Amino acid sequence: MTVVSMVLTLAVVVMWLGTAMPRPVAVVVGLGIDGGWLATLAYERRLAAQGDHSRAVTAVGWGFGMVATGVLVAHALTAETNAGAWLAVAWLPVAAKALWLVHGLWERTALTDEALESIQSIQQEARDEAAVARARLRAEAATEETRLTAVTQAGARVARVQAATAETLSGAWSTLEAAREGRETGRALTSVTTPVTPGVTPRWELPLWGPVDPVPALALETAPALSDAELDALVDQIRHSRTPALSYREMAGRFRAAGHSASEVRLRAAWKRVA
Repeated sequence: MTVVSMVLTLAVVVMWLGTAMPRPVAVVVGLGIDGGWLATLAYERRLAAQGDHSRAVTAVGWGFGMVATGVLVAHALTAETNAGAWLAVAWLPVAAKALWLVHGLWERTALTDEALESIQSIQQEARDEAAVARARLRAEAATEETRLTAVTQAGARVARVQAATAETLSGAWSTLEAAREGRETGRALTSVTTPVTPGVTPRWELPLWGPVDPVPALALETAPALSDAELDALVDQIRHSRTPALSYREMAGRFRAAGHSASEVRLRAAWKRVA
């Protein structure tokens, strides 16, 4: 755009001033405008390459651009033919100067190839991590969905079994109730139980059907663990506490009743050693 603006400026100056002065003089005037603009532009670029800036040089460059634009606008206004076409290209010098300004701003923010590669690698790493995170979330969601489905199906099976069991128990309850309320039931039960329990009137009650109160846990004190020698001595003492010697079942009962604590495996092993 700078080259096109310089060519247009030279051509307009030659055509515009060619009738008022010799053509070589008009060419010199046009080249002077273009040369001054090009010189200020080159100097400004040199300062920018050194990291410096001069407002005076920038102002001179804009001044040459405005002069070139003014020449083009004046030629377009005084042209007898194609005035609109000349006026349409009159903005090119100012546009070229503005593009050089934009290019300078771009150079201030330009990065090296190494920096660009680092930025690309960082962005690619971020995209990879995001993709892995999305895949992990999808997998966890699918696993959770499968687990919930399995739990729901198992719960449904348990509910069906409970319903079937409740129906069976209800039928058994109805059968027991019918047997209890029958006319001949009491007479038959009396005839059966009187020889076994004379003088006792049999009383038959149906089993409890409904919610029950939980039995509180027994508060047991933890006894200190016995060594094998102490356990053998206790087993031998309890075994020979009566004559004849006690059996294992009787010995175990008295061992527990005395408040001693030992696992069934250790107690039976001690019994075998003693016996």
